[in-house]
Amino acid sequence: MTAAPSDLLCELLAQSLSAWHVSGEVRRESGSAILISGGGRQILVEPAPPGLPFRWHVTVDDRKRPAISVVAVLRQTREALDPGYATQRVRVAAFPLVLT
Repeated sequence: MTAAPSDLLCELLAQSLSAWHVSGEVRRESGSAILISGGGRQILVEPAPPGLPFRWHVTVDDRKRPAISVVAVLRQTREALDPGYATQRVRVAAFPLVLT
C-alpha cells in the first residue's frame, strides 16, 4: 500500500472516532501502519502482505484479524473502542422484498 491510501485511511479513522463520539488518537506508525489509541486499548491497522485475499490486518489485544475492506476496518475498530456499540449485520441479496 502506498502512503496516499494509508494517509486517507488514517484521516477516515480519525474522523470516524469524532463521529462516533469516541475519544481517542489516530497516528501513522512506521511504514503504512496506523495506531489507534482510546478507551484503554490500542488497535494496530497494517496492510496485509501481497497475495492474500484481504487488504488489512487489524490487531486488537494481541489478536490479529483480517479485514477485507475499509468497512471491515471501521467495524472492527468501533467494536473494540465503543463497548455500547450494537453491531448490525446487513445482508444484500437479489431477491424481492417480502413483507410479513
